[in-house]
Amino acid sequence: MSALDFYGKFSNNDAVYQFTSDEKRTMRTIRENPYMKRTLELIEERVHKSKQKPEDAYKSVFDELYEILNEAKAFVDDYLADRKKRGEIIDEKPAIKSIAGNSFSLALIFIFLKNKELGNIRSDIFITSQKSKVPSFDEISVINVDGETQKLDCDLVIYSLNKDQTLKKCMILSLKTSLRERAGQTYKWKLLMEIATTKNAIRENTISVTVQRFYLKSVSLVNFGEIC
Repeated sequence: MSALDFYGKFSNNDAVYQFTSDEKRTMRTIRENPYMKRTLELIEERVHKSKQKPEDAYKSVFDELYEILNEAKAFVDDYLADRKKRGEIIDEKPAIKSIAGNSFSLALIFIFLKNKELGNIRSDIFITSQKSKVPSFDEISVINVDGETQKLDCDLVIYSLNKDQTLKKCMILSLKTSLRERAGQTYKWKLLMEIATTKNAIRENTISVTVQRFYLKSVSLVNFGEIC
């Protein structure tokens, strides 16, 4: 199921959307992040060079994110080498993996919010890496397995709210930067979610999960071009 099917009509043809204070803070934090500098430049270069209208160009950037992150890698390598030279870090290798994952997440949030600003995504749909900002998140993301709890692997949440600010719908995104990581997580959560949400003997004896009126999905691979 694509995000279009999930949320229905994403497009919003109203005037340019005004960010909330949280969204302004998020965008500022991403822009001020030193290792995101080249990634953001590449995103905006692609939009400016595109023959499409800006609102369409920003949609297309979702499909180009893999190439953008790879192209920005040389900048990140130089950035870490410079930090090592200044004595700020001892070894750049542990930081590379962390930055790769964070860059992926931050780039997605940035592109999502730019699309929202341009009216491609409805104003009542939000994105966050902070699970505490999502109402009732723990209620829908914890699976009880034989007395122990299993929490969904979650990097980003796309969600909408009801008028009373309760959770309406949410999509949980698990981001991986390697096929090996993805393979291990996918089979585990696919199996757990299927057992927890269908009638079967294993569920009756060992597994329970709270599934209310929310749409819940453990996402393994997403075509980000379909989000808007």
